[in-house]
Amino acid sequence: MMQHQELILLAISEAQVTFLIERVLRSMGYNVKIAQDRDSALKLLESNTLSLVFLGEQLEQVSGIELAGEILRRNPSLPMILFSSQDQPEHLRAAMRAGINECLSLPLRADDILRAVKSALELSRLRREAALNESRRATSSLQRRLDELETLTRLGRVITGTLDIDAVLTAVVEAAVELTGAEEGSLLLLDKETGELYMRASRNFQEDFARTFRLSVKDTLAGAVIRNGQPVLLDDGTPQKIKTTYLVQSLVYVPLKVNEQVIGILGVDNRQNRLPFSDHHTKLVSALAEFAVIALENSRMFGESNAERKKLETILTEVRDGVIILDKDQRVVLVNRVAREIFSLGDTALTGWAFNQVINQPAMLDLLEHYGQSASNQAEIVLADERVFAAQLAAIPEVGLAFTLSDITNLKKLDRIKTDFVHTVSHDLRSPLTAILGYVELLERAGSVNDLQRDFIRRVQVSVHNITHLIDDLLDLGRIESGFDTRKESLRLDQTVRQSLDACRKQIEEKGLRLSLNLPETLPLVVAAPVQIRRLVDNLLENAIKYTAHGGALAVRVSQEQNQVILQVADTGIGIPALDLPYIFDKFYRASNASADLVGTGLGLAIVKSIVDQHQGRIWVDSTVGKGTILTVVLPVNGG
Repeated sequence: MMQHQELILLAISEAQVTFLIERVLRSMGYNVKIAQDRDSALKLLESNTLSLVFLGEQLEQVSGIELAGEILRRNPSLPMILFSSQDQPEHLRAAMRAGINECLSLPLRADDILRAVKSALELSRLRREAALNESRRATSSLQRRLDELETLTRLGRVITGTLDIDAVLTAVVEAAVELTGAEEGSLLLLDKETGELYMRASRNFQEDFARTFRLSVKDTLAGAVIRNGQPVLLDDGTPQKIKTTYLVQSLVYVPLKVNEQVIGILGVDNRQNRLPFSDHHTKLVSALAEFAVIALENSRMFGESNAERKKLETILTEVRDGVIILDKDQRVVLVNRVAREIFSLGDTALTGWAFNQVINQPAMLDLLEHYGQSASNQAEIVLADERVFAAQLAAIPEVGLAFTLSDITNLKKLDRIKTDFVHTVSHDLRSPLTAILGYVELLERAGSVNDLQRDFIRRVQVSVHNITHLIDDLLDLGRIESGFDTRKESLRLDQTVRQSLDACRKQIEEKGLRLSLNLPETLPLVVAAPVQIRRLVDNLLENAIKYTAHGGALAVRVSQEQNQVILQVADTGIGIPALDLPYIFDKFYRASNASADLVGTGLGLAIVKSIVDQHQGRIWVDSTVGKGTILTVVLPVNGG
């Protein structure tokens, strides 16, 4: 006999019936409790977990049907069986209305009793399972609501706790995917210039796809959202094409609105599975879209505030240099006091004026026109009173551009004094050096010398030649800066390049350099000083050859751009360290990585820079240590 866990209460006044039912139930292994009256039955109900109640037709002063109603009010799910001597339909209906599961009457058979018990207990089990499932469903729904509220709260903290707009928008998209159970999520913003939507943040999209994604607003669901400003819920079972090769089974799009103007879309979609979205999902995504709008507006307002702060800081900062600030349209935002004094602008209100209406300095206008094409973005301007200023142009984020003007008049005077001194000394040194070299060369003719003496003589000759070369460079630089050899004529730059290459051919061949030459046949004539231009090209080629190792490569290119001719000399040499780049055009300056075995005066590029300046041209250098250097010279066709 199997022992059951169920506890059954017998509340029947007829002793024989009680005995029979108890005997049958115990024989099947059920636990049985017996109540003699109403109070004991209710007491047993409170103190025990009952599985079933057998009620008699009458228990003292209360009927079985009345007691059943009282028991059900305390335990609505407890199954009950009524024993009744009345086998009448009206009586049975009254019992059923009271909530009694089944009625038994004489004659009682064991099979009927067991059948009724099993049926009542099974019904009770089904009721408990249904109640448990409903409880689980309600709990699950409540948990989802709590998770949604927690996600929204967390997102609110992210928005208020960070100024990183990318992090916030990504968090919004991830929350949309998480709360809707979608495969993908995206936040699309409207590009005002192209009228297309681009992906600002995404979840589960490939990075390359997200970065290059562009969606037209014409004839697309996204376009409908942009035009109507209403959410779109797609769940018709047919994959919808929202972009070429981009098919979805279901999606939700909600607009991002700022002052009733749609600026973008927040969307989730399913490409593979057919899980549908509901109106509840649309409401969730709409709530998240509000967070995204708040974040975007916060970012915009912070950006504007930060830009204004930077602008005011720039304006209010006391500087001794002249400062002219331009907006992105090259209109004047500010001219400080020093700049007004430099250009004699007085107190005229200049805000909003075009730069060329305020300043008529060719060097500064040219610097502005070609901003970004030169590595230095610098120029020198000379005023009528012979004051000299170094003008530098720099970008100010979110504002525009700024000219700074530093007075370098005294520095230029010192430079001229130094140049004059060097020029004088160089002239005075040439005669004694020539004499030294002459006498040294006569030593071997005057008599025999031993090997050691011969080595000393060679050393003296090399030293004298080096000093002579230095003096020649100094004199050449002085002639250029003093305005000699400035007669200009029309010349072909490609011919000058070929002449210089012919002169360097032996050096190129000795070092086994690979030469790449690009000289177009149709180039405009350049109005320039032939002697100076030849020296410029010679110096560039000599530098490239000197600092390129055996077996390296040399490339010379000449091209035309509008009214300018561009000369580039590139090598695969040792390169120039970044820290040295700002100084390579200074006199006597040599790069820190140049070997002591490579003889040089440090004047070659200084001469080139002076020649370029004489022709109102521009020069800059691009170099990587160990990979090589590219020197670029831009000369105006008309000679400046």
